[in-house]
Amino acid sequence: MANKTDFILPKMGESITEGTILNWLIQEGETFSEGDILVEVGTDKVDNEVPAPFDGMMVKHLASDGDVVEIGKPVAQLEASNGKPESEVTATDDHQEIKKPAGLEDLEKEKNVSSNTVEHISMKKGAESNKQNGSSGSQERVGTGNSKSVSSSYVNQDLFVSPLVDKIARENHISYEELARIPATGNEGRLRKSDVIQYLNDGRPNQFAQSVSNEPDPTAYRIPQLKFDKGTGKIIKMDRMRSMIADHMVYSVHTSPHVTAYVEADVTDLVNWRNKNKGPFQEKHGERLTFTPLFVDAVARAIKEFPNINASVDGKNIIVKENINVGMATALPSGNLIVPVVKNADQKSLPEIAADVNRMANLARENKLGGDDIKGGTFTISNVGTFGSLMGTPIINQPEAAILATGIIKKRAEVMTKDGVDSIEIRSMMMLSLSFDHRIVDGFLGGSFLRKVADYLEQARG
Repeated sequence: MANKTDFILPKMGESITEGTILNWLIQEGETFSEGDILVEVGTDKVDNEVPAPFDGMMVKHLASDGDVVEIGKPVAQLEASNGKPESEVTATDDHQEIKKPAGLEDLEKEKNVSSNTVEHISMKKGAESNKQNGSSGSQERVGTGNSKSVSSSYVNQDLFVSPLVDKIARENHISYEELARIPATGNEGRLRKSDVIQYLNDGRPNQFAQSVSNEPDPTAYRIPQLKFDKGTGKIIKMDRMRSMIADHMVYSVHTSPHVTAYVEADVTDLVNWRNKNKGPFQEKHGERLTFTPLFVDAVARAIKEFPNINASVDGKNIIVKENINVGMATALPSGNLIVPVVKNADQKSLPEIAADVNRMANLARENKLGGDDIKGGTFTISNVGTFGSLMGTPIINQPEAAILATGIIKKRAEVMTKDGVDSIEIRSMMMLSLSFDHRIVDGFLGGSFLRKVADYLEQARG
């Protein structure tokens, strides 16, 4: 007799805790073979295709398109056609954890309530619990008793709060007003579990923010409500990845005080060395020698001398990373950007770095990068010179502390001094720009690191 078992959502990366069901490729009642793609799952990193672990039939979908599912929870029930043991797909009856994103639908504003009055949406014993806790202000905490409460002047009907996020908020005594201030990266403004966890890891920066009041504060800065004429034309809805990139960039600028330093490098010797060696290099190692591996190698060597640039902020602590994992911003066919990561770049030879760079660049062009390819980055390079840009002011790839932009390599006349004699020579010059988080990287560290990268690029390779 054929086995029936639950098909759980597999792990898709070290930091990925949940996924969104994008598209079922095998419908209920349809058969499949081992290795066939059953479902496409979107995460906050990449979209993944989840294959079938054996031959069988799709009995039932336990999650629908758009559902957000925790890693390790069941998404379907399968029937094995060859009686394979259930050990291949862990069975579980915990179906209730799969829930659709929910909004604050149960919040209803009461008429004629002042801004300092808290609305109570009562559940069982809600009123009694609130009385016991003496709650009357706008900072009522989620999870106090059995009621939900929120400042009537700060109800955000567009804030999506899933049961999982609600549970985390209650456990950490986060008010709905504070919850509404957390940057949301989910689809259509939905607050994800990872958003709340990151917010907690950041030390809850909005914990003591002032509540919204009808009384104007003359010292407060307010965003002007300007009505711009945005014009008319073709309307293109952001795809999911572009929306996540937009949120990530806004969050980065909001979180990190950006400072950008610039330096110019004379890479004539590097260009000449590459031109001379790219043919023999490919013959010997079977890999193309582009400039990107050379940039990655120089950055990894400079990080070893200035390890504090390879860091992240954790509340009031600085985490100096043990590994040097260099990400490289790469364009996808859709025009979006993704950052595959060269792991342990400081421990690899140039041929090994080139192999990693070429492999991931090819996968990016085919939209086939996996979760492991883009996780764990500690520093990022953006080669804006690829597009002909002289230089750039890149935005830090959170939670990293800095990002390097490399400009176009351009020949021009330069004054060279040798033995006290000036002469004009044609040199290959390149601008480098480093954006760094001024909370933990000061000008001396940022400038010294940037200069060291330029020094390594200017050195003739052996």
